[in-house]
This record gives sequence, C-alpha cells and structure tokens, in this order.
Amino acid sequence: MDEKYEIIYGNSFPVVRYKLSQGEKLKAESGAMISMSATIDLTGGLEGGLIKSLKRLFAKEKFFFQYFKATRGPGEVIFAQSQPGGISVIKLNGDYEIMVQKDGYLASTEGIEVDATVQWHLWRGLFSGAGFVVLKVSGQGTVFLSSYGSIHQITLGQGEQVVVDNGHLVAWPSYMSYSIEKAARGWISSFKSGEFLVCRFTGPGTLLVQTRKKRGPI
Repeated sequence: MDEKYEIIYGNSFPVVRYKLSQGEKLKAESGAMISMSATIDLTGGLEGGLIKSLKRLFAKEKFFFQYFKATRGPGEVIFAQSQPGGISVIKLNGDYEIMVQKDGYLASTEGIEVDATVQWHLWRGLFSGAGFVVLKVSGQGTVFLSSYGSIHQITLGQGEQVVVDNGHLVAWPSYMSYSIEKAARGWISSFKSGEFLVCRFTGPGTLLVQTRKKRGPI
C-alpha cells in the first residue's frame, strides 16, 4: 500500500482514504467526497476551460471537478465512486497516456491532466464500448479509476491478442492497437451469442476490464 492512500472496504463498495500534506492538492469527479479534514479547502470548477469541459460532457462524464487543498496543515480526504464496483490505481510517469471509458475516471493527484478526445475512426468510436468520445488521461502522478464490478487486469506480451466484450472495457494505454469485429463468424450468430461486437487488442500492453456491465450488447 502506498503511504499516501489506502483503499478500504473491499471490491464491492471500496472507498479511498488519501492523506494530503500541507499545500498538496487532489482533484476528483464532482460529488466523490465522503469526508475531509477541517484543514482542507474544497472548491469546484472547470478543468481546462469551457471547451474541454464540454468535451468531457460529450464523453458522458461530469461537467465539473472538485478540488481539495490542504491549506491549514496536513489532512485526509475520503472519497468514493457513485456506483458499486472496484477502484484501481495507475501510476503515470509521462511516457504514455491512458484512454478511459465513460464513468471510469474517479480522481488524480497534481500533475495529471484529464481531457476528452474524439475517436476519429467512427466505427471504432461507436462500437468500442467507450463511445465516440473517450477520456485521455496524461501527465505524471497517481490516477484512481472506477469500474462497475471488480477490475481485472489483462497483460499482453508482444504480438499477443485478447478479445474483450466491448461493454467491459475500463481503460487501456494509448499505444495499444485494437480492432472492432463480430463476436462470432456471422452477424446473426454474433447477435444470438449475446455479445455481438467485441474488441481485439494486440500487445504489448496492459488493459483493465470490469467484471460487470450496465447494458446489454449494442
């Protein structure tokens, strides 16, 4: 466990307890806070201006962020996601970005930027399970991701492939390539299988999937 944070209460209803040093900042999706120390100030606002905020809104993310700053000494923030499911932690060092599906971003430390990006391949964007607009998370710091159900990690070596149901995607590194294809050989068979469309990822890289999904196949 990182000395700065602790994830408690298991995989179904976890919460994050994060310790802020004096002057340190943390940002989270709007409404994520459960409690905070009296030494911490909370503000709400836009991330990156109106245009970037509207792009996140198109990605079906919340329009505003909440910002925590330990202004009067060290303190503690406890926050959680609004849906039942797991919380995963990713450490970014600036070498690559991660792509995150809707409802996947929960919180992050200073040095992390959250933007929305259009998937220019219309077919990929509409049927990847993430939507035509997805979040692009970059920078250096710690990112907390949320899921519906538990989060499962799949690591692929060079040239290895995995097929993922599109509704179970949570996040993947931007350098990983993937394609959209039928779940079975034919369209009718794919529809009858209950999967319809799937994503084929090619390694190397690690992707995160969730053990539950909110909706049926497209």
